[in-house]
Amino acid sequence: MINLETPRKFRAFVNQAHQVAAEMLRPNSRRYDQAEHEYPVELDMLAAMVDGLGASGTGSGAGASGVRRAEGAEDAGVKNGSNLSSVLSIMEMSWGDVGLLLSMPRQGLGNSAIASVASDEQLRRFDGVWAAMAITEPGCGSDSANIRTTARRDGDDYLINGEKIFVTAGGRCDAVVVWATLDKTLGRAAIKSFVVPKDTPGLTVERLEHKLGIRSSDTATIRFEDCRVPAANLLGSPEIDTGKGFAGVMQTFDNTRPLVAAMAVGVARAALELTRDLLAEAGITPDYDRPTHRQPAAAATYLDLESDWEAAHLLTLQAAWLADNSRPNSLQASIAKAKAGRTANHITLRCVELTGTLGYSEHHLLEKWSRDSKILDIFEGTQQIQQLIVARRLLGKTSAELK
Repeated sequence: MINLETPRKFRAFVNQAHQVAAEMLRPNSRRYDQAEHEYPVELDMLAAMVDGLGASGTGSGAGASGVRRAEGAEDAGVKNGSNLSSVLSIMEMSWGDVGLLLSMPRQGLGNSAIASVASDEQLRRFDGVWAAMAITEPGCGSDSANIRTTARRDGDDYLINGEKIFVTAGGRCDAVVVWATLDKTLGRAAIKSFVVPKDTPGLTVERLEHKLGIRSSDTATIRFEDCRVPAANLLGSPEIDTGKGFAGVMQTFDNTRPLVAAMAVGVARAALELTRDLLAEAGITPDYDRPTHRQPAAAATYLDLESDWEAAHLLTLQAAWLADNSRPNSLQASIAKAKAGRTANHITLRCVELTGTLGYSEHHLLEKWSRDSKILDIFEGTQQIQQLIVARRLLGKTSAELK
């Protein structure tokens, strides 16, 4: 039976994550929002601390755990709770600043991809590498099955050609996990992921984007021109299994979508807590023992937002719990991502409205959180894509049957 209370063994780690968020991330939040593309040097010490906790077994990283399942392991039970640990810590860190969290060395989305599908040998070889993940292309946004970047076998290597956009941490990372197709004629089954070191000839960082939110996190456009990568850097099996289709590569999303949902939950909680304090200063305190229609409009709105947050929070924990118990979580990962992403957008904007000029100005971080939250409803699959995935799974339809 699922238990959504924070496990005792994680409580100290979660408290540590909250202290880091309160004492390091939150105080630097405005500074790096205004100094876009400036590297947050404070994160080097934080990343070293997270590495130490992970090595000692005290806690998981801020996002670099993976959903790894052995054949027939559906009833294997809890192994180490690494997914739940990551989700809980990300909620706390995002309460501090989600952009700075996304800037942490060796905790990139590419690291989650490696942790999810790499072989044991690859896990050892890429240990300590800061990996970004490159999926989106100029002509391929939400439809990742339509990837046009190619990987052509050439002896013991692959030659990669194409362009990737909106690569989180693409300018600062050590390597990029690139999604490319081995054969365009075979559709999504031929899409594989490759670990490409940043110093590989043929890899060029074209530019860094200027963004609405998460400005402390660099977002890059990367071009690959006859970029030669060892065949040993292909994650997972090099065989094209048209029967299995996209499942091997898509397993990465089973891990990363709950992480993004956790970011949304953390940002939304930060907005709710500050709004509650500002409302209290104005003499408005929600009463949990009275019906909402008998309370001030602002209090009633706040209670509605809080209940919406609770739903997103529990769905996110469920998706992580299922992964830790070696149970399929693709449906729940998409549900959590869809609910949390949209909820964070709604909550942060409503909190700006509820607090009036205090929320709209830079006097508080509310306006920043409303900007930061927008990306959480977009990357790792947009709201519309998540709803489509959920519908397909609930109705038993294929991607060809339900578009």
